[in-house]
Amino acid sequence: MLTIAVYPGSFDPITFGHLDIAERAAKLFDELHILVVHNPAKSPRFSSEERVELVRASLSEVGIESKKITVDTLDSGLLVNYCRMVGATALVKGFRTSVDLDYELPMAQVNRDLADVETCFIPADPIHGHISSTLVKQVADLEGSVQKYVPEVVARALASSSANRKAKG
Repeated sequence: MLTIAVYPGSFDPITFGHLDIAERAAKLFDELHILVVHNPAKSPRFSSEERVELVRASLSEVGIESKKITVDTLDSGLLVNYCRMVGATALVKGFRTSVDLDYELPMAQVNRDLADVETCFIPADPIHGHISSTLVKQVADLEGSVQKYVPEVVARALASSSANRKAKG
């Protein structure tokens, strides 16, 4: 029996921390779907399509085998409906601190109630535990180097995005 998991996130942008979780999760499951989701509480810097392309390019850039990884989007609807559609029995969530767990646990319980989908929590590697997409965007906007936190393809996209934002405002 194939074990299929979904790793959802806004990935705006994807960081080395996200990629580490994806690589480790891919070792645990036969298939891993990295799912770029819309979070109504956030205003994304990049479109869903741009984030999918950045995820794919980042996987390639860092050498993560992609035969068992699919990258997709979910712009509306319930995450568990996507899980049902692809036959996933597990969700993968990375966490940095107990604050992340406190936020994720109720959602994990609801996802289990709705679709019998279990959530597997993977702790961040301490090397990446301080990295967040929000912080990376702030550093890029202030013209700081983000090379330690994101693949080169993401750093270039952030630099372009930051320059465009400055030109507009």
